[in-house]
Order: sequence, then structure tokens, then C-alpha cells
Amino acid sequence: MPRLDSPRYTFAFAAVVCVVCAALVSVTAVLLQPRQKANARLYMEKNVLVAAGLVKPAQDVGLRDVERIFKADIRVRLVDLATGELVPEDGRDARDYDQRAARNDPATSRSAPANDAGVKRLPKRGIVYFVMREGKVDQLVIPVEGLGMWGTIYGFLALDRDANTVRGITYYDHRETPGLGGEIGNPDWQRIWHGRRGYDEQWIARIAVIKGQAGPPETDPLHVDGLSGATITSNAVTRLVRYWLSEGGYGRFLQGFRERGTA
Repeated sequence: MPRLDSPRYTFAFAAVVCVVCAALVSVTAVLLQPRQKANARLYMEKNVLVAAGLVKPAQDVGLRDVERIFKADIRVRLVDLATGELVPEDGRDARDYDQRAARNDPATSRSAPANDAGVKRLPKRGIVYFVMREGKVDQLVIPVEGLGMWGTIYGFLALDRDANTVRGITYYDHRETPGLGGEIGNPDWQRIWHGRRGYDEQWIARIAVIKGQAGPPETDPLHVDGLSGATITSNAVTRLVRYWLSEGGYGRFLQGFRERGTA
């Protein structure tokens, strides 16, 4: 019988404990992966519904609620961002598409042309959420992202059926300074986007977060109230929203939708 206080026994015991613990962690990670993916999709889709105004930001929404709303009111499609054309449906659920993962995979993305939004790579396909009412498109929701002060800002932008008027916006993942740039996550500030317009009369993306207070949407549709003490974040939001409304992002698709008017 080996001595329990010997160095050999101590090292052997430690090695066995490490192997067992590593195995347990690996098995747990594998078993929890489906649940983690489901929770991540639930979080994303809840933010889609928040941007579209179908649920409130602080509303307790579970998986069943999201499934019910998506089944009744949301149609999800993929778009070829280079052409602006909808990707033909092939039987796979577009809700399973992870745009952020696709952007990071060289096989499903490409380098982005130089831009001031800080976007380095573009997924070849982008996701679009069509909010339906009585069989017709009521609004569109698209993901937006870009470099903020301390990291990438992620959000969703909801547009009216004219593919121009903002119905809602949410920024759900960012590293901006709490109390300053972090106010982009404040529902009160997000609400003032409602009724603004992404494009000017020449269909150039002109919406901007300005210093100070903007006028009402009816008379000052291209401007949004600035964030006090957060000029860098305000400018970053301007650049990233304009980028995804331009031809670098969803611009070609939105132009085609305005001409086509259907999903």
C-alpha cells in the first residue's frame, strides 16, 4: 500500500482529480450547449420584439411567449447583402441563423470595405425579421452593429413598411460607459427614435445623433437627441446606423423592398 504522505501519491491523486474534473466540465458543457443556444436565441429574439414594439423592454417574456409571437406575427428570412436579394428558402429555419457567428467565419463572411462604423467583416447573408399584419409587412427589423468607445455595439433597428421611418431601436450588447454612453441602452432614449427617418429625400442615410436636443420627428426627422457627455458614443451610433442603412449593409435590400413592397 503506497504511503499517503509520499510525493508520488500526492501527484497521482492530484492528476486523477484533474482528469475527473476536466471530464465533468467537458460533459457538462456538451449537455448544456443546446440550452445555452436556446437561451441565446431567446435573448436575441426578445430584443427583436422590443425594437418592433411588440413587447416592453422590462417585460418578463418567456420562450412560449416568444414562440407564440413569432409564429403569429414574424416571418424570418435571409438576405444576400451583396445583391440585396432574399435568399431562397430551403426548408431550414432562418431563426437558427447566427449572424455574429457567420461574420466571424471566413467561409461565410468577407472583409468589409473601409468604413467609419468600424465594421471589419461582413456576413455574406444578413437576417431580416418581417413583422406581419393581416398578411402584409407592417415593419422590418434588421441587426445593426459597429465600434463604440470601448467595444462593439450591437442592436436592432425597426423600420416602418416604407423602409425609412424608424419604429423602434434597441441596443442590447455594448461596453459603453455607464451613465454616459451606456445610456444607449436606456428605453427612454430609445423611444425618442420613434418616427425619425433613416434617409433624406435622395435616399441617402442621413439620420444622426446630434449634440443637444433635436426637434420633433414631424419637423426634424433626421436628428435624434444627443447623449450628454457621450459625444464619442453618439457619433458611433450615428455611423453604425448609417452604415447598415447604406449599400454596405442592408441598403440594397431596403431599396428593393421599397420597390417590391412584400417579403
